[in-house]
Amino acid sequence: MIPPLIVKHARGLALGIIAVTDHNSAENVAAVIEAARGFDLTVLPGMEVQTREEVHLLCLFDTVEQALDWQAVVYAHLPRLKNKAEVFGAQFVVDATGDFIRYNDRLLLTSTSFSVEEVATCVEERRGLCIAAHVDRPSFSLLANLGFVPQGANFAAMEITRNTSVDEMRRQHPSLCEYPFIRSGDAHRLSEMSNNTVLTIEQPTITEISMAFRRQGGRKVKVLAD
Repeated sequence: MIPPLIVKHARGLALGIIAVTDHNSAENVAAVIEAARGFDLTVLPGMEVQTREEVHLLCLFDTVEQALDWQAVVYAHLPRLKNKAEVFGAQFVVDATGDFIRYNDRLLLTSTSFSVEEVATCVEERRGLCIAAHVDRPSFSLLANLGFVPQGANFAAMEITRNTSVDEMRRQHPSLCEYPFIRSGDAHRLSEMSNNTVLTIEQPTITEISMAFRRQGGRKVKVLAD
């Protein structure tokens, strides 16, 4: 999953937009953006935050600066523990070519002290989008861990995996009918990258994507069937 291979695989799938959403960190976002420079591919800076309820939330922004500002806040709400590379694996920070820069020794594979509602609010205040990640999964998801969408959690959309459909989710969970859906690869390997979501937008920006989620001004989002 080094930057040039991510970009190459995204182009092979004819993707126009991808997001880099590492777990509780945005330190490799800039490298992927640089690797995509000169190609017809937009890389959205982001992060997958784990709340204190062990719910995963996607946080998407327009700029690296916004993502790193959010990272500083997230780091301040993580336990002050070091990563155990022999248990969780080494955490690499790389450049645009994929060359090693340094290790990130902070323990990232853990929960922040933020609640679900607090993450959604903080991301919205930073002009980002907060999306409930892989809500159909039996762990680390909004529905599995909480069983409902908390009042005050202003989610832009719900993300599903390839294991279910939008229609099935809406049948099983009527409370989600008001939300738009996306299907993402949640890719930890190149082979898991996918092209199942179509956004009709004028520009690849957070504002335009938000408009697509709300079906404003001709913008829209569609999840493709397998």
